[in-house]
Amino acid sequence: MADPRPALAVDIGGTKLAAGLVEPAGRVLSWSVVPTPSGVDAEQLWRTLDALITDVLAGRDAADLAGCGCGCGGPMKWPSGEVSPLNIPAWRDFPLRKRLTERLHGITVRVHNDAICLVAAEHWRGAGRGRDNVLGVVVSTGVGGGLVLDGRLIEGASGNAGHIGHVVVDPDTGPLCGCGGRGCAEAIARGPALVAWAQAEGWRPEQADATAKDLATDGALGHPVGVAAMRRAGRALGIAIASATCLCDLEVVSVGGGLSQAGPLLFDPLEEALRAHTRLGFARQVTVVPAALGQSAGLVGAAALIFAADRYWAAD
Repeated sequence: MADPRPALAVDIGGTKLAAGLVEPAGRVLSWSVVPTPSGVDAEQLWRTLDALITDVLAGRDAADLAGCGCGCGGPMKWPSGEVSPLNIPAWRDFPLRKRLTERLHGITVRVHNDAICLVAAEHWRGAGRGRDNVLGVVVSTGVGGGLVLDGRLIEGASGNAGHIGHVVVDPDTGPLCGCGGRGCAEAIARGPALVAWAQAEGWRPEQADATAKDLATDGALGHPVGVAAMRRAGRALGIAIASATCLCDLEVVSVGGGLSQAGPLLFDPLEEALRAHTRLGFARQVTVVPAALGQSAGLVGAAALIFAADRYWAAD
């Protein structure tokens, strides 16, 4: 008989921390979000997450949970869950899986890359349901990815397979990336990089707290720099997805994360670049769509690490 208890799902990104309770069928029962604090040390960040978990559990005992699934920005040591997110400098080799296990009194805890949780969610309950070859892409503070081939999550040698954010799309004149390379998709398309580029082009140059959401909103209203910034991001993502499609023979690419909310402003140039670089017949069959589960995809995917471990967790 299937375990009827909900799972605690946690989604850790450079912009926000989210946690919720998810039932075995994938429905989010309750959830809460707080901004990811900046300028804090590792323990202060952990205390913020601990308080969020306490709020979501609302007095529920850990024994009442089927387990805890967690998605976190990468890179990380997998499956041990020691995380060093490029966009969360407070954590370097932070033992997240160990700390969550201790916090939850020894119940099953599984930690994976947040973009892998996105593809797990979309393949399990979203836009990739019923398809066997799916790439999930997160475009937010960073750009990440996860890969399902032949119906199963692909881990790779270190658990980081599918990390499309570091596919190089402009090796000669592209910006430096946080990974140390040049011209990665992430260096161009991640939200903070787009804001920096736009401000250098004259958009809100003195506004220190300007965000990619502000930029997309202005672009939707016709601001030329906003339009150009979204086009810049879409083109970089389209080229990277074209390369991944030719390599992996994909059916569906599901794009989530905060910047995906820009809609056609991002997806139209993405599609244009994708079609310009997928000329082989099999590659032209791929479909790129916004994540069907929207902003809840990270939590649903984290829960999939518990409820659909046969497809999305190969470590235990």
